[in-house]
Amino acid sequence: MEALKDLVNILKKAGCPENVIRHCIAVCNNALEMASRCKISVDKELILVGALLHDIGRSRTHGIEHGVVGAEIAKNLGFDERIIRIIERHIGAGIPKEEAERLGLPPRDYIPETIEEKIVAYADNLTKGEEYITFEEALEEFKRRLGDNHPAIERFIRLHKELQNLQCF
Repeated sequence: MEALKDLVNILKKAGCPENVIRHCIAVCNNALEMASRCKISVDKELILVGALLHDIGRSRTHGIEHGVVGAEIAKNLGFDERIIRIIERHIGAGIPKEEAERLGLPPRDYIPETIEEKIVAYADNLTKGEEYITFEEALEEFKRRLGDNHPAIERFIRLHKELQNLQCF
């Protein structure tokens, strides 16, 4: 597929490490599989591009700001605003404005809003490196990293339930 090759080349030119590129491909495959099952209409082309580029910011940083950095890279490359939002909002299950400010991110909401944004964020959470993990495994990882009572836990559970109700997996 030529589009896939072109997008992988964009990741390479941006300076993404090979393991990040392999992860992006795995997330893309996971997200497209979810999109094909959803009982509502989903823009699969948007998911393909957004999922493949979701970690382009890791070419410059591996911190939580990689979503914002990646969105800026995609904007500079002339990508559609919908792709930019997927990249910017894929971190965890989204980050609300108040939390973003505490984390040192530009003060705005980073909560996935469209079905495409939600699928890419969720697929990313269920892809550890190149391996697919279950929701339960991902939830345990969230709790281990953030603590049992972190607000991101509830956001992740809500995202899971929403996509489950849409039969996306």
